[in-house]
Amino acid sequence: MLHRLGTFAAHRARPILLTTVLLLIAAGVVGFGAFGKLAGGGFEDPGSDSARAATALADKFDGQADLVFVADAGRNVDEAGVALAGADLTRRIAAEPDLSGVTSYWTTKAPPLRSEDGTKALVLASIDGDFDSRTDVADRLIGTYGGEYDGLTVNLGGEVGVNHDVNAQVGRDLAIAEAIAVPIILALLVLAFGSLVAALLPLAIGTIAIFGTFAELSVLGSTTDVSIYAINLTTALGLGLSIDYALLMVSRYREELGNGADVRAAVVRAVETAGRTIVFSALTVAVALAALLLFPLFFLRSFAYAGIGVIVIAMVGALVVLPAMLAVLGQRVNAGRLPWAKGAPKTVAPFWGRLAGLAMRRPGLVALPVVAGLLLLATPLLHVEFGTPDDRVLPTTATSRVTGDALRNDFGSDDTNAVNLISTGAVDTTAIGAYAGKLSQLPDVVRVESAAGTYLGGRQEGPANPRLVADGIQRLSVVTEADSRSTAARDLVDSVRALPGPGEFLVGGTTAEFMDSQHAIGSRLPLAGGLIALTTFLLLFLFTGSVLQPLRALLLNVIGLSATLGAMVLIFQDGHLSGRLGFTPLPLDTSMLVLLFCIAFGLSMDYEVFVLSRIKEQHDEGASLTDSVTTGLARSGRIVSMAAVILSVSFFAFGTGSVSFIQLFGIGTGLAILIDATLIRGILVPAALRLLGRFAWWSPPPLRALHHRIGLTESSPT
Repeated sequence: MLHRLGTFAAHRARPILLTTVLLLIAAGVVGFGAFGKLAGGGFEDPGSDSARAATALADKFDGQADLVFVADAGRNVDEAGVALAGADLTRRIAAEPDLSGVTSYWTTKAPPLRSEDGTKALVLASIDGDFDSRTDVADRLIGTYGGEYDGLTVNLGGEVGVNHDVNAQVGRDLAIAEAIAVPIILALLVLAFGSLVAALLPLAIGTIAIFGTFAELSVLGSTTDVSIYAINLTTALGLGLSIDYALLMVSRYREELGNGADVRAAVVRAVETAGRTIVFSALTVAVALAALLLFPLFFLRSFAYAGIGVIVIAMVGALVVLPAMLAVLGQRVNAGRLPWAKGAPKTVAPFWGRLAGLAMRRPGLVALPVVAGLLLLATPLLHVEFGTPDDRVLPTTATSRVTGDALRNDFGSDDTNAVNLISTGAVDTTAIGAYAGKLSQLPDVVRVESAAGTYLGGRQEGPANPRLVADGIQRLSVVTEADSRSTAARDLVDSVRALPGPGEFLVGGTTAEFMDSQHAIGSRLPLAGGLIALTTFLLLFLFTGSVLQPLRALLLNVIGLSATLGAMVLIFQDGHLSGRLGFTPLPLDTSMLVLLFCIAFGLSMDYEVFVLSRIKEQHDEGASLTDSVTTGLARSGRIVSMAAVILSVSFFAFGTGSVSFIQLFGIGTGLAILIDATLIRGILVPAALRLLGRFAWWSPPPLRALHHRIGLTESSPT
């Protein structure tokens, strides 16, 4: 199959390139519309009780207070001048057409809306509409009311304010990251390929992959929810995989030319050999990302849409378009050679062969310290804590972060983090009083507001609130001083859900949404992990014909990824380097950890296939185990190391940002790539193969026969 594909690309190069240009133009036209169709958010399970509660809250009531105005007077908010300014601010906010449920200290005199020192007051509101429209409204309101207002310093926060600030900050950070990464990547490409012309080839394939995936996301965005963050993965992964595949294909093409083959024969042989590696590499990465489709959060599913799309398009580009380019360029692929590069660019790196030889001579002595170091780095996972993003992922100067800090430090309780209960059917108000009284006696509850009154410690302490009942549907607000991400807040939600009520109630609010998202991810993790392990095993078996190689690869990848995740706990949860990187240590974002694991696992298998292909090729030609490994590493080590350095640069650039979960993703992925390309591929793989010895390529006879029938080999037809 690959022989025919290579022959087709070599003999039909110009028609292929013309067709590619036309398709690229069409993809650009379609893909341009993707940016208006992709959505923010997507961190909640839409089928959960908390999501249904949020929908009912918006349908029957004014919705949850998702926008918070903190007005700082610098003096007592009840003074005559301050009160007049606060009342005027409240009137203006209440007149905003996009807001509902506006509640202000200056109109209600409710103590929870006044800071403990009396210098700050709150105005709460709800914004109607979907995620993106609410974010647009928040942008306008921040521009209108943020800053100084008639003697008051106003900051805006709450859920909508945080989303606005995160999106804005991520956009600025990504622009800075790209400005840093792109020049470095271009310089590294020229260094890696040794010539200007060859360095442009992965950029061409990357452009095809990125524009093609934008077109795919545009189509999907018209039919389902797709996260705007999928754009970031498309650009990073599209360019990264294109560099990987181009390095592999061009290196093999140059190698064949150096062995005396003519241009067309070199193209065909490069597709036969490097193409096989690219196919299996793409499949392993795609399989890892396909596991994200199992999760109901469209934030995670979106990365599967983008990742699988960009992988498939990059693979096709590397197997068809890149060979056509090489056929047209011929020997000119080396044009624009660097001044100090003499002769044909080197495709062999003796250093990696010597390192592999050392690891094979003393496998235990060399491998044990590396394994011990990686396991030690993984030990922080024993105390990992999970969370979802809130305002503390932002710099302390962001307006929603200032608001969040004020709510936590200056107010006795934060009503915006209250546990909300919504009845699924009509409930008589007289029955609600007893239920609210029981709720108010639960640990860490400050008060319970209901249509029957406000309850504290089991007693009614405030009048009935008719706004908390609509068409018989009852709403109760359980206010607590516990932080929304704390164990106490989670225990409270469990207690509320376990307490029998006068009917069925949906439990929502920030903590309930977090818990439901955790359950949606955690309940599907075993299935996702099992799917990744099984499909990876099958693909590597088809690639190698061995049952031990897939098991060895899975074990080493788990060790490397555990070390990476342990380092993320050490840095982003425990706070090491927090001062230098400028973030607030927090429990780790579960969604981002799952995404990091799937992408890093896929890329590690990408490099696994790169290295194993050259080792297997030498083995199939009759070389001994030692010669197969040392020669295979010498011929693939340069490609893997250069690809890893270039790809890690694009991810490490995210660490220059100011949103902590983006920093975690970038630094974690970059670190995983470097650990895998150096310690795993350079030391542990050769050592493990030496320890396996003659069993390294073993399979039971029935499976060996199966591989002979369906395994894709590198040999060309005779």
